[in-house]
Amino acid sequence: MTVTSPAPTLARLGEGAVVELDRVVKEYAGSRALNELSLTIRPGEFIALLGPSGCGKTTALRSLAGLEQIDGGSIRIDGKDVASTPVNKRDIGMVFQQYSLFPHLTVRQNVEFGLEMRRVAGPERRARALEALEMVSLDHLADRYAHQLSGGQQQRVALARALVTRPRVLLLDEPLSALDAKVRVSLREEIRRIQTELGITTLFVTHDQEEALAVADRVAVMRAGEIEQIGSPEELYLTPATPFVADFVGVSNRMLGVKEAGTVIVRGIHLSALDPTAPDGPVLAYVRPEDVELEAASSGAASALSSGGVHGSVVSTSFLGSLRRTSVRLDDDTIVVVQHDVSVVHRPGDSVRLTLRGRPVSVAPAP
Repeated sequence: MTVTSPAPTLARLGEGAVVELDRVVKEYAGSRALNELSLTIRPGEFIALLGPSGCGKTTALRSLAGLEQIDGGSIRIDGKDVASTPVNKRDIGMVFQQYSLFPHLTVRQNVEFGLEMRRVAGPERRARALEALEMVSLDHLADRYAHQLSGGQQQRVALARALVTRPRVLLLDEPLSALDAKVRVSLREEIRRIQTELGITTLFVTHDQEEALAVADRVAVMRAGEIEQIGSPEELYLTPATPFVADFVGVSNRMLGVKEAGTVIVRGIHLSALDPTAPDGPVLAYVRPEDVELEAASSGAASALSSGGVHGSVVSTSFLGSLRRTSVRLDDDTIVVVQHDVSVVHRPGDSVRLTLRGRPVSVAPAP
C-alpha cells in the first residue's frame, strides 16, 4: 500500500529563501533610482525599507518582484540569479497599498485566483483558499464580495491571496497606508504574527517609521538610492550611524555645540560623540527628546544656570496618551522638544530649566 503525505499547510512552510540584492542599479532617464544597492535578507527574516519619498525603496521592491528591469548588478533568490526570470516564476507573494480585488468575485474566489492561474485542481484550490482565509481570520466571510468588506478586511484578503500560493518571499509595498490608525496597528501586528509563524522571508516598504520599528527584525534606512544604515530598530534609534538617520528615525533636537577630541559640548554640558572620528569644531548635536530633563525654573533664573542647565520658556505642550511632549524656546530662539511623564504639566509662557541626560549623540557640521 502506498502512503501519501498530506499536502503542506501554510503553517508548515517554515523556511524562507535567502534574498540578495548585489550592487543593483536602476536608472530612469539617466537618473539613478538605485545606486549600486546591496542588501542580503536571511531566511525567514523581516526587513523593512524605510525612507523619504523618492529614496528608491519601492523601486528596490519592484526590482526584486520583477516589475522593474534592473540596469546593473544582480538579484538572487537562494543563490539563483532571477534578473531575467518572469514575475510569476520568482516564487514571490505581493501585497500592495491598493487592494486590487476583483469586484465580481467573492472573497474565496479572489484568493483562489492565483491557484487557478497555476491550474491547481478545484477541490485543492478551495481548501487552500479557505486555509489562507482562516489564517487572516476571514474564513467566515468567504462568500462575500469586496464592496461588502471594510478596508482592513480587504487588505486581509489581499494578504491571504499572496500567501495562498505558498511563496518563499513576501513583498509588502506600503500595505497599511490607506487604513485608519487603529486598523493599521492591528493589521501590522497580524502581518508580523503570520510572517513569524510561516517563516517567510519578507521585505516591507514603508515611509512610516513607527511601523518599521514595530515589526521588522532589521530596518534599512534609504537615501538617494542607497542604504544609509541597516540594523535592528534599537540600533537605528540609539546609535544612528549618520546625521540623516538620527534626524529621520524618531524625533531629534538639533542643538549647536562644539566637538573636541571625541566630546561634544552643548550648553556647557559634555556629551560623548557616537562617531568620535567626526571632525572637531562647531557641530549640530542630535539630542533625543527623552534625553532632556525638564523642570520649573526658580524665580530670577539666569539664561545659563550654574547647575549646568539652560533656561527657556514653554511654547506648547501636547498630551500623547502615555507621554507628553513640551516645546521650549531657548534664549537664542532654538526650539527644544522634551518628552516626559504626563503628570508633569507646564503651560505656554512658563519659565523652565532644561538639562541633558548625557547620552552619546550623533553630530553634523554646523551650518
